[in-house]
Amino acid sequence: MTRVKGIFNILATPFDSDYAVDYASLRRLVRFQLGLGAQGLTILGVMGEAAKLSVDERRAVMNCVIDEVAGAVPIVVGTSHAQLGTCIALSQAAFAAGADGVMIAPPRLEDKSAPAILVLYERIAEQVAGEIVVQDFPPVNDVIMSPGLLAQIARRIPQARTLKLEDPPLMQKITAIREQTDLFAIFGGLGGMFLLEELNRGAAGTMTGFAFTEILVAVHEAFIAGEREKAAAIFDTYAPLIRYENQPGINLAIRKALLQCRGAIANATPRPPFAAIDAGTQAEIDWLLQRVGVDNPREKLPL
Repeated sequence: MTRVKGIFNILATPFDSDYAVDYASLRRLVRFQLGLGAQGLTILGVMGEAAKLSVDERRAVMNCVIDEVAGAVPIVVGTSHAQLGTCIALSQAAFAAGADGVMIAPPRLEDKSAPAILVLYERIAEQVAGEIVVQDFPPVNDVIMSPGLLAQIARRIPQARTLKLEDPPLMQKITAIREQTDLFAIFGGLGGMFLLEELNRGAAGTMTGFAFTEILVAVHEAFIAGEREKAAAIFDTYAPLIRYENQPGINLAIRKALLQCRGAIANATPRPPFAAIDAGTQAEIDWLLQRVGVDNPREKLPL
């Protein structure tokens, strides 16, 4: 996997009314995101509900997406798992299927020390030939990786050249990592809430499932073209939408509701357990779309 830049959409995993994976909607969602200009796709992330899928389902989702993309953009597959052997097997399967990288966060560990985490990634790297995206997202595993540890991972593991950073304060951590190594291409996340500031600190892009990918693409393109005022104007116009979607607890349900509203998936319901949105939240979504000038959510925004 080359040192890619830009906007990677983290795909939602669509389910039907019986909570089975809806592969027709998954293919539709892939086409939808490519049509919005996503420069890469990340699948089976936290907001892709990977933890709710069986290993067989994860493999099937991976194969479906890789088949539908057909090489159009790079694909990163989330292969984190509580069992190291399963993580390695999923990673090997991802590369065999044609993935460009695998995204791995440490599992919940009894020994959360820096040496133990480094050894974990080294053990994975010994059996996985392709690019490892290091995922730094403490809420999923209660593991804190310091800038020093992350720099050490980059120096010790040649496959680890990309970092998915979601450990606030994000911008300060980007700078702290950059002071120790320039080996990582750093991608932000957290719904795109800090994309503009992350880019300003040297991030390569973001990996997030925000339902309006074209907004983030437009911000990134303007920023790298040196049109920073334009990038800021686009971001500031749609910041209320980014903020609202990223509400803790119900962010997944809101995101899927927006994707359904946009015609990208047939059913918005996550797989249990999940926090549902109420009628007031749905009304607020409609109100918010009007406030930011989204006349037809099913169409790509003219940015």
